[in-house]
Amino acid sequence: MENKGPYNAAITAVGHYLPEKVIDNKYFSDYLDTNDEWIKSRTGIIERRRLDRDKPTSFMAIKAIEVLLKNRGIGIEEIDLIIVATVTPDMMYPSTACIIQKEMGASDVWGFDVLAACSGFIFSLTTAIQFIQCGSHKKVLVVGADKMSAISNMEDRNTCILFGDGAGAVLLEPTEDKNYGIIDAIMKIDGNGGKNLYQLGGGSLNPASYDTVDKKMHYVYQDGKSVFKDAVKGMADVSYEIMMKNNITSEQVSYLVPHQANKRILTACAERMGISMDKVMVNIHKYGNTTSATIPTCISEYWHDGLVKKDDYLILSSFGAGYTWGSILVKWAY
Repeated sequence: MENKGPYNAAITAVGHYLPEKVIDNKYFSDYLDTNDEWIKSRTGIIERRRLDRDKPTSFMAIKAIEVLLKNRGIGIEEIDLIIVATVTPDMMYPSTACIIQKEMGASDVWGFDVLAACSGFIFSLTTAIQFIQCGSHKKVLVVGADKMSAISNMEDRNTCILFGDGAGAVLLEPTEDKNYGIIDAIMKIDGNGGKNLYQLGGGSLNPASYDTVDKKMHYVYQDGKSVFKDAVKGMADVSYEIMMKNNITSEQVSYLVPHQANKRILTACAERMGISMDKVMVNIHKYGNTTSATIPTCISEYWHDGLVKKDDYLILSSFGAGYTWGSILVKWAY
């Protein structure tokens, strides 16, 4: 990704929100053929959060944005653009970005949603930086938010144990120092992987009907073994690729920020990059797979804990349905 514009896009503020309701592994073992040790050993998940049934994805997104704005010391009126990564929009349309704009009272802003499954946040971030780099926008919000409990089949032990609800947000602003901010991005897709991870119902191919509901077509389907194998290779390879492309050594990497799909995938990525696990941002044990929210919630949590500092190199990496995958190199600017 060559930047020919006058600016780099730097992350200048972060925020996140996780619902208060905690769902531990025992919750599932009480009614499914599973147990705490089985879930922990195979996924690394101990608990996850769940949003109230009557609250939508936008509720979490707004909460995360409010934290971000407070951290930055600005109001929503200063935002030029809102990009929302989600696979669980409040409704098919209007976009969740429009709903957020209305609810927050942002008067002079535009926005849109991006659907790239678990890679949604990094795809949105890569999209957002174009507006900063060319000089057309000064403050761009990128939000990753998903209410996965809304599309998880709670009778399917292979998928319901994996997912949680949450939201994270970052603010992008221009910097003339091209040594900082988003340095590079590598994005990829391969539709051949679509057969392994999908949601059949609700689109134009299978519109909602009694039949699609009866057949549970509005829930996540995943061929776990195939996705695991492909995700390990995809995330590990692209993370290593962006290091090599930019002459970044494993010693220079401050943090790998991987999509939180499975603890074993995180370990494989770290090994491929030659870094220790203490350089890997991890929150899957607390929140499960929050899809578009995993990467921004990690960054926000670590920043709030004082663990992310100026000059740190972060490598963001994700893999999701589509297949979609990619990696972003960031040099922290503040």
